Formats: sequence, C-alpha cells, structure tokens
Amino acid sequence: MSNKKRQAAGSGKRRSQHAGDRPQDLNIVSESFTDREKLTIAGFTVVALWLVWLLSPVLMPFLVAAGLAYLGDPIVDRMEKIKLSRGVSVGIVYALLTIFGLLVLIVIVPLLERQVGYIISKLPEWVSWIETVAIPAVQERFGLAGASFDMGSVTAIIKENWSEAGGIAAGLLKYVSKSGLQAVGLVANLLIIPIAAFYLLRDWDIMIARIHELVPKRVEPNVVKLARESDEMLSGFLRGQFIVMVALSLVYVIGLWIAGVKLALLIGLFAGLMSFVPYLGVVAGVISASAAILVQTQDPTSLIWVFAVFGVGQLLESMFLTPVFVGDRIGLHPVLVIFAVMAGGQLFGFVGVLLALPASAIIAVIARHVHEGYQHSSMYARTQSGSVIETPDGMSAGQTKKNLSS
Repeated sequence: MSNKKRQAAGSGKRRSQHAGDRPQDLNIVSESFTDREKLTIAGFTVVALWLVWLLSPVLMPFLVAAGLAYLGDPIVDRMEKIKLSRGVSVGIVYALLTIFGLLVLIVIVPLLERQVGYIISKLPEWVSWIETVAIPAVQERFGLAGASFDMGSVTAIIKENWSEAGGIAAGLLKYVSKSGLQAVGLVANLLIIPIAAFYLLRDWDIMIARIHELVPKRVEPNVVKLARESDEMLSGFLRGQFIVMVALSLVYVIGLWIAGVKLALLIGLFAGLMSFVPYLGVVAGVISASAAILVQTQDPTSLIWVFAVFGVGQLLESMFLTPVFVGDRIGLHPVLVIFAVMAGGQLFGFVGVLLALPASAIIAVIARHVHEGYQHSSMYARTQSGSVIETPDGMSAGQTKKNLSS
C-alpha cells in the first residue's frame, strides 16, 4: 500500500473515532422516532400547553407546592442517608418550612408594613429637605444656579399616584370582602399549598421513577442526560442562588440596622433578593440606602457605613457564598431569567411565572446541545468551494475550535 493510501486510511479511521465524540444526543433522539410519532408528540405538547392556559387558576397552588417539594427533596435525601426514614425526614423538612412561613407572616410582613408607613409619614419632610437643602447644594457645587427644579410637581405626582394606588387597594379589598366565594377560593388555595407540598415531597422519588419508566428505551440514555443537565442548571439557580440571596439579605439587613438606617429591613431584603442579577442588587441597595440615610441624618459622612455594609456583602458573595453554594455550575443567565419570567407571565399569568424557570432551563440545555452540534457539523466547517476544513488529525474546524477554547 502506498503512503498516500495509508495516510487516507489513517485519516478516515481518525475521523470515525472522533465522530463518536460529537454531541449527537438531540439527533439521536430526533431520529429515533418516526414522522407519525413526532406528530403525536407535537400534538400532545400543544394540548398540554392549552390545558395549562385553561387550568391556570387551578394549577397555581400545585405548582407552588411542587416547587417547595423540589427545593426540599435534596435535604430529605441527605437525611435518608443517615438512616432516617423517608416519612420522618419529610416531617422534619416540612416542619422547618412551616416555621419559616409562619415567621415570614408573623414577623417580617408586619415590620415591612411598619416601614412602608414610616415612608408615607416622612415623605413630606424628605421632599422639603430635598427642595431646601439638597438641590441648592448640588446647584452650588456644579454651577447650576440658573437651573430650576419644581419639587411641587414631583410631590403632586407622588401624591396622585399614591392616591390611585390606595383607591385600587381599597377597591380590591371591597371586592374581595363582598365576594365571599372569591375569598373562600383564595383561602382554599393557600391551604392546598402545604398539604400538596407534603405529599409531593413524600412521594417525589417515586414520581420521578414512574416518569423515568415512561421514557422509550431507545432514547432513554439521551433523555436522561438532558434531564440531568436541566436539573443541574435549574437547581444551581433555585437552590444555590436562593441561599445566596437569603444570606445577602440577612447581611444587608443586619448591617444597615447597625449603621442606623431606619429602612434597613425594606432596603436589605430588596437588595438581597435582586442579587440574582449581577451588580443590580448592590447598586440598587447602595442608591436606596444612601438616599435613606442622607434624608434621615443629613450627614454625608454617614454614607461611609452604607458603603462598608455593601462592600462586606460583596466580599462574602464573591469569596464564600457563590463558590460554596453555586460553584462553577452552568447557571441560567440573568437576562434569560428576566425574559422568561416576563414572557411566562404574559402568556399564562402567574402560572407562567412559576413555569418560567423550569422551561427556560430545559430550553437553555437544548440550545447548548444544538449549538455544539452545529459547530461539529459539516455545514459549519464547509468552505465556499464545498470542501470540509479538517486538521491533520482528522477533526473538523468546529472540533478544533472547541478543543482550543477548552
């Protein structure tokens, strides 16, 4: 055999070896079904979406319960590893969730209501300070003596919008009080959530196993792989990022309270819960806390304590909270989360908001596999002349690019 033939044979062998490493999970899943089966799956998907839209008022408590069960299942699994039964583990987790919910209702909600009332009572005083002290100081500092700022118009707009908001709230309360059926339905939905969460958490592993049994055997490995990646992405956001948000909220609330900010609870919770978008929580928190402590103390040196609180929070997040609880797992992009929540709410209301994160995790995993498959396809590597660019070891350009980037 000549050298050219031996080289061609070796190149073909290497191509066949590398072809098995290409991400073909989605192609295998797609090619494993006939056209009739694909149409059937598409039809079931359309019907399922239609039922979600139709039954959205009824599904809300069950989806909330499913989310609580999803968050609590890893804790129950760890308890089972230390020789506790499933029922006892579920009871402990359920009791902890119940205590947490009661604390929120009994402690945090009244405190937030009190701080909102404080804002309303102090609003005229703050507006007067801004108009008589803050604005003249800024105009003098930056040479804007000729500029005018009508705080009266701003105050009128705030009062008008607040009156409208109060009228809406009063009208809603009046409607609910008159409609006994609506009130009963709301209470029933709230009672369904803990009951459904208990049973879903108890039978979570059984339900997952039953769903696994329904997957066709010819596509089972690839479907399981996609499901695990979706679960990893979703859990990385819901479980890991949720712990980070709660921890940052506690840090901000305690720190601002020590700094003397009277709106520490309101601002700290807001900044902590918004921290799933990088830098948004800290920027919003610094701005709101700085404004609150300035109108409260009228002393610019008090801003040092605000900056110190959020600086410590950022150090804790970057050096401890995120590495420990989120790690280097591929998570959901913040922009994708915001878009998914808004799109889900627009399409299916509050149920769509609840379904937005699981759906976006699945779509993100599928999109990543489609992107990898495209980069390993002949269409991506084909030149204008129609030939496929290959490296000396037989890999296409897409494979070479991926290996170099890794």
